[in-house]
Amino acid sequence: MKLIYTDLINLLSKKPSKELLSEKLFQLGHEHEIHADIFDMELTPNRGDCLSLLGLSRDLNIFFGKSEPIDIFKDNIEELEIDFENRSPSDCPQISFLEIEIDETTDSYKPYIENYFNKLGNKKTNIFTDISNFVSYELGQPTHCFDRETIKNKLIFENKECNNTFKTLLGSEVILKDSNCVFTIDGEIISLAGVMGGASTACSTKTRKVLVECAYFNSESIIGKSIKYNLTSDAAHKFERGVDIGSQEMVLRRFAKIVQDHAEIKSIKLKSFRSDNFQNISIPIDINKVNKILGTNLDESEYLGYLKDLGFNISNEIEVPSFRHDIKTNNDLAEEIARIIGYDNLKSSPIKLGKIDHNNESEVEKLESFLVANGFTEVINFPFSSKNEKNSINIINPLDSNRNNFRISLKDSLVKNLLYNERRQKDSIKLFEISDIYTKETEILQQKKLGLIISGRFGNNYRDFTKTLDNKYLNELLNEHLSEDIFEIIEIPRNELDTKRKEKIYYVEISLEDIPKNFFSKLTNHKKDINFVSYKPVSEYPSSMRDISFSITNPEMLESLQKLILEYKNDLLKEVFIFDYYLNDKVGEIKIGFRFVFQSSLKTITDNEINFVMNNIIDSALSIDSINIPGLMKDL
Repeated sequence: MKLIYTDLINLLSKKPSKELLSEKLFQLGHEHEIHADIFDMELTPNRGDCLSLLGLSRDLNIFFGKSEPIDIFKDNIEELEIDFENRSPSDCPQISFLEIEIDETTDSYKPYIENYFNKLGNKKTNIFTDISNFVSYELGQPTHCFDRETIKNKLIFENKECNNTFKTLLGSEVILKDSNCVFTIDGEIISLAGVMGGASTACSTKTRKVLVECAYFNSESIIGKSIKYNLTSDAAHKFERGVDIGSQEMVLRRFAKIVQDHAEIKSIKLKSFRSDNFQNISIPIDINKVNKILGTNLDESEYLGYLKDLGFNISNEIEVPSFRHDIKTNNDLAEEIARIIGYDNLKSSPIKLGKIDHNNESEVEKLESFLVANGFTEVINFPFSSKNEKNSINIINPLDSNRNNFRISLKDSLVKNLLYNERRQKDSIKLFEISDIYTKETEILQQKKLGLIISGRFGNNYRDFTKTLDNKYLNELLNEHLSEDIFEIIEIPRNELDTKRKEKIYYVEISLEDIPKNFFSKLTNHKKDINFVSYKPVSEYPSSMRDISFSITNPEMLESLQKLILEYKNDLLKEVFIFDYYLNDKVGEIKIGFRFVFQSSLKTITDNEINFVMNNIIDSALSIDSINIPGLMKDL
């Protein structure tokens, strides 16, 4: 959404600079770019209330105050007589119609309208459509204008099954399929509700009498229609994110006022149709919970003052305004306070986690503890996929157009995880995921599944270094104490993957409800306290390895050598482990091999940088009595 800086500050009592305005918008979570006097906003989908000048100003009022109210048509408006039927109030719980007839149109607009077209590069069409577009920009509520002379018979709104060709007001033709919210006259579809009107009832430069429709459509009824029919629509973008059901009369009076600024009004009439399907939300006042969430010490009056400035009504409870569809709980209210205070200004404190009581763990928690204790790493993947399979559930309006189906298996995601780690030179990979899977048969089915994938070395230690992970390992881990092999182990062929590695890949996927109860009872014997591991970004730069074998003629010096090498610290040295060990009892000599793994998160490291560290380690090791390196040459 693009808006003009001067238009926005006109709705604020204080007039902040562009720099200060930008700072506060970022604090409130509204990302944007600035190009001259234009703010190009990137708003999160849950903040449809901010898709307008008025919506953003409501958020900014807490910092810069309110300006004078927006000017609206204040005269009495007589009731409109219109033959209209709402056959689907669940999709459209409230709708209003404004009928305006003017004497003559004008070729020029007032500066505030002209500025909107000139600075934002919007195309003018006709006075009524142009005003409709400006009102949507200013107030966030889309309206649609029918040429009144084309509405002769009963106007019907309904959600109906369609198989119709519909000609839009832009002249394109689309075939409406399946269920759609539409306006019809005598069975003819004249508007795809919430998306785009039709050519047969469109206004033109000759239109003098207009019927303005201002509706609240449920988001779920509109989502995906503009993508499905390839119709670019600002109205759909706003309806999908939620508009203000309580704003209709104000919006239409603003529409009438702008008409009045540009033409002589011959007649004006208004009619609203309401159902009981929409209910406002109220939330109990609980300052203690909000303070606990945020770690603050706000008093109740300060807390409620913030909410009042944001447009919330306060009585015995907190009444959520009709434009805030994203507010449901005290958690949401706490987020509002955090935005106002600023996340950077909230004091951080460590999270205190109590000791895990394994006796009260759920089956999922037991399973997670068991796998982590056996060296697996848990992953969490995106639940959507590009694959459209037989039982896939298709997403009509996906966040990513390349992933518009619910995945029906964890396999593809875990294979991608494995390949990602292999490309970063990980040579022992054991991953698992526990996630819900949704499929469509006669009805939508939900299953919680476990997926495991393994490949590479058994472990980075001298006992396991030469062993590889295989189906025997998984079978002993999972099926050992079961009367039958419940966990089916499959091999994933390498030749079907984009990889040059040769190690075999083994995979298991199973629904948790298919795992017998006695398996979970077995897991209590495997649990142990796991130290918390903080996240470390994965380097995109290659790693390098060096191996050194030491000979120890006095076995008592083994501990000194291990302590020196395994505790050696350097920013480039990411991992050290023993990969070989041999004790010759006849001569009392130990041979031990260490592998050193080097990597930087900033750049590709050089041989000289690695050699510098290795020479330091070697010099320190050789200073220990009875330690030597067979075949050592200078300057590794």
